[in-house]
Amino acid sequence: MAEVPVSTRLAGRSLAICSTCVIAAGLAVEVIEELLGMRDAWFVAYLSLSYEANVPTWYSAALLLGCAALLSMCAGAARRDGGPKRRWWLLAAGFLYMALDESVEIHERAHFIHARGILYFSWVIPAAVLVLVIGASYVRFLLSLPRATRRRFVVAGALFVTGALLLELPLGWWTERHGSDSFGYALIDWVEESLEIAGVSLFAWSLTTHLAERGVSLRFGAQEPATGPAGEA
Repeated sequence: MAEVPVSTRLAGRSLAICSTCVIAAGLAVEVIEELLGMRDAWFVAYLSLSYEANVPTWYSAALLLGCAALLSMCAGAARRDGGPKRRWWLLAAGFLYMALDESVEIHERAHFIHARGILYFSWVIPAAVLVLVIGASYVRFLLSLPRATRRRFVVAGALFVTGALLLELPLGWWTERHGSDSFGYALIDWVEESLEIAGVSLFAWSLTTHLAERGVSLRFGAQEPATGPAGEA
């Protein structure tokens, strides 16, 4: 079975640099907008983590889509080794949906009940139930993973759920009282989105590392041409 080598260190470093740049740029434009009053500046909408259909949105969607692809590779590796491939495929489908949701804002258009306070964004209620059910159903799967992989997955999941779900509670409380056009809203939303990006970035690197440990790896770019008689035209 042919393998394509990859440097997990390079993958981790690239993810860390790109994610840090996106997060830092998002905070910078929020501060500039507040201090200088540049609310109509093009770069604010282009880089802010509070806006949609911009660089952070596309980056987050790409990360989620990349995780879906890596999870499908994990499913393939599990099939080769006789492991629980169905769990990997279900995760891949979930991340594919989240990539779509990040792009078109499916959950933000859903209003299940009219709630107030921290439940102002009422979609968090069914989302919390779903997270608990999925988490409980994946306990045995997590315990079957190597300890280092399991620890990385748990930390990545905690970061993502804290940002995507738990911080929606204070954000909803703030939105009901002060609206969404304020610096306080922007800061809470920035922390929320930053945690999501950090969690998905860590998960993507964890998947790459897990695949490398199973003998499956990636390389971005073409392989070097063969040299010598075998490589001659």
